[in-house]
Amino acid sequence: MDEDVLAEELRRSIGELVRAVRAADTMPPGEAAILGFLDRDGPLTTADLARLRGVTHQSAAKSVKDLTADGLVRGERHPDDGRKFLLRLTDDGRSRLQRERALRAGALGAAIREIFDPEERRRLSESVALLSRLTAHLARH
Repeated sequence: MDEDVLAEELRRSIGELVRAVRAADTMPPGEAAILGFLDRDGPLTTADLARLRGVTHQSAAKSVKDLTADGLVRGERHPDDGRKFLLRLTDDGRSRLQRERALRAGALGAAIREIFDPEERRRLSESVALLSRLTAHLARH
């Protein structure tokens, strides 16, 4: 198979998979993404979050405002620049993120058990390792 055709099929398929798994989410995708970034990357500014999500500062600020109002995120003065705020995940935010991740994993795990036989599950597991290598390579470039 031509690698460019494979690349397009892979891009399309993974995009559809991500959208299908997000159907299990109970919160807006932008808010879940912010909680995920704060969990993985530690304290960040709204500008950092906007850049990471690829959205405008205003869009990120609205999500941050909603998350703060819900007690899932808290802001504190930046130690190096008092004009900025660093955003941190609260314990409630971490719990909410864990619930969202568990819902996604549960939905995906149930589908895997339902449609794949043991050999296909083994092959899928091997494919995950390949996809992880591919992702790491793309992230470096």
